Amino acid sequence: MKVAAQNFVQNTNIDNGQKSTDGPVQRVDKTLEEFYALCDQLELCLRLAYECLSQSFDSAKHSPTLVPTATKPDAVQAESLPYTQYLSMIKSQISCAKDIHNALLECSNKITGKVPSQGVL
Repeated sequence: MKVAAQNFVQNTNIDNGQKSTDGPVQRVDKTLEEFYALCDQLELCLRLAYECLSQSFDSAKHSPTLVPTATKPDAVQAESLPYTQYLSMIKSQISCAKDIHNALLECSNKITGKVPSQGVL
């Protein structure tokens, strides 16, 4: 807007016959391009922040308790999981993901009419 106003002032001065002592005025189209580029960058940053926040919420939802990382026994939090329970939880999540993958693969094979291969996970 500032560049557009400067252009209007310069054009008004030229139209009124006054000599403009200002140097070359920036072009409005170039400043608009810069503005839109900054808006695009801001949009990407906001989308990234939203994705990070969504992953954080999903992580807290599916693994609400922490695994202790402290080596001293007195520094372990009361609500944290022991490492063995954490491993079993991760193994069950992997098993669930494999079951979902196999179900989707089987469904896609039925839709396309392909014969399922023997090497299914």
